[in-house]
Amino acid sequence: MFVIIGYVVALACIFGAYIVHGGNIGVILHALPTELLAILGGALGAFTVNNQPKVLKATISAIPGLLKGSKYSKARYMELMALLFDILQKARKEGLMSIEKDVEDPHGSALFQKYSTVGSDHHVVEFITDYLRMMVSGNLNAHEIESLMDSEIETHHHEAHAPVAAIARLAGALPAFGIVAAVLGVVNTMGSVGQPPAILGGMIGSALVGTFLGILLAYCVVEPLGGLLEQKNDEGSKELQCIKTTLLASMQGYAPQVAVEFGRKVLYSADRPTFAELESHVKKK
Repeated sequence: MFVIIGYVVALACIFGAYIVHGGNIGVILHALPTELLAILGGALGAFTVNNQPKVLKATISAIPGLLKGSKYSKARYMELMALLFDILQKARKEGLMSIEKDVEDPHGSALFQKYSTVGSDHHVVEFITDYLRMMVSGNLNAHEIESLMDSEIETHHHEAHAPVAAIARLAGALPAFGIVAAVLGVVNTMGSVGQPPAILGGMIGSALVGTFLGILLAYCVVEPLGGLLEQKNDEGSKELQCIKTTLLASMQGYAPQVAVEFGRKVLYSADRPTFAELESHVKKK
């Protein structure tokens, strides 16, 4: 919703200022189809060449999610930490082997089904169960698991950053393709130098629309999407860091109540539940 509102405000102000200053919107509308064909066609072709198929697929998959609000909220984090608390509490009371079935079959586990929001997130469930499985096996110590967690989170960050970088490169290329469209318009104008000044002026104006559109699409449309996607990716990494901190605290001998407090402290302040909120939520669950 905010993405659409932002676009409406930006475009309304830009074109509104143009009209208020006496600009003829008909000149832009007349040149719009051909200029967009040159700019978007060239940019999308270069975008396809510049990225591997998996990056193209990830970028296309990520764009619809940008129109939605963030899924990372205080309620989600409280559910995540309540899930971790229940798992660690069960392991503490009944032994690590008691959670083996939950780890091997999370979709059939009553613990994971109890928390449907995070329990249905494949990546989160996989991250939790992979490291719980290592804890159950008892073959790795906390430092080894921490190093492995850091490597996986770094890999996740790089994979998530690939669409961000692709969108940023696309935004950087759009002004150049706008200049290409403008140059083509100037070339067309130079081939009509015998025409009356009014016609030549219109042709030059249409050519300059290409430069305008290239810059507008780059900095008003595409680049903001890249920035928004990067922020959402950072939130995803923060969730994994919360899980990592909680599990490591448990491995180091802290009680489940203390371990989830370790995890709570690494969250962003805007979404971090207070100690009292988390404690109340865990007890209620």
